[in-house]
Amino acid sequence: MFPAADGLLVAVMTDPSRPALSVVAPCYNEQDVLHEFLRRVGAVLDAIGGTSEIVLVDDGSRDRTWEIMAAAATADPRVVAVRLMRNHGHQLALTAGLSICRGERILIIDADLQDPPELLPDMMALMDGSDGKGGADVVYGQRRQRHGESLFKRATAAAFYRLIDRVTDVDIPADAGDFRLVTRRVLDLLLAMPERHRFIRGMVAWIGGHQVPLLYDRHARAAGESKYPLKKMIRFAADAITAFSVVPLMASMTIGWIMALVGFGFFVYSMIGWLMNANLPGWTSIMAAMGLLGGMQFLMLGIIGAYLGRLYDQSKGRPLFMIRDIVGGPK
Repeated sequence: MFPAADGLLVAVMTDPSRPALSVVAPCYNEQDVLHEFLRRVGAVLDAIGGTSEIVLVDDGSRDRTWEIMAAAATADPRVVAVRLMRNHGHQLALTAGLSICRGERILIIDADLQDPPELLPDMMALMDGSDGKGGADVVYGQRRQRHGESLFKRATAAAFYRLIDRVTDVDIPADAGDFRLVTRRVLDLLLAMPERHRFIRGMVAWIGGHQVPLLYDRHARAAGESKYPLKKMIRFAADAITAFSVVPLMASMTIGWIMALVGFGFFVYSMIGWLMNANLPGWTSIMAAMGLLGGMQFLMLGIIGAYLGRLYDQSKGRPLFMIRDIVGGPK
């Protein structure tokens, strides 16, 4: 046992009743790729050997994803199918799967096969210490290439990782998603964090420990379409920044001082003109100043509101997710 940051005691001793490895994959409308995902993951687990489980989480899918998952759990004792009450989003669906899995090591992977499960043996070797630096607590996939993605998505992803590196004091690896292998100790610490607006790759980075990258080329989706349109990408980026940085709040203070100086300058300009009985143009300068100051005020209020909204959500204390059904797993 050792103390976690919030005072909780986290067990680190190996539990003989646990499987050696868990694979956790959130799924949303993945009926076209799920059979192939299970086939490839199953083949990798067979090659590795030992006890294992595959935890699939249906995040409120509207196609046949749940039927396929439930059938797989009935046919294969390694598969655990979890259905949530509604769509909670990728990060909370992943959290649901992580809270249920029982493995000593946990592979986090999406079901779209953009991140190849065949890299698991290399991840296991790095966790065992094949890099010569001792065993790793986390082995994360770091993308060299991103096949099958538009130029816009690659550019915005690159900009996001560089931005979050500048505004946070946590060393969050660039070009790394949630695809990673973690130890049970790291997972227990992760699950002890109660925040609702979750940025799991950042939370894992915040935990620290020995974290090792594995470079790989990300593939195009095996089937189906992306579940992250622009709107969700923007919301995800906002959650990441507000969860790990107060720079936007501090920026509002800085901009507030600048706007106060601008406003004071206009005041001095107006008073000098009045004392000198000069004809001031007036309309253009006043309206420009009002528009500038008003726009910046509303922008800063929006930033403050984003932080307050997240505090409000957190203060309600509602469960992060709600599970409807579980098929498979230990009896």
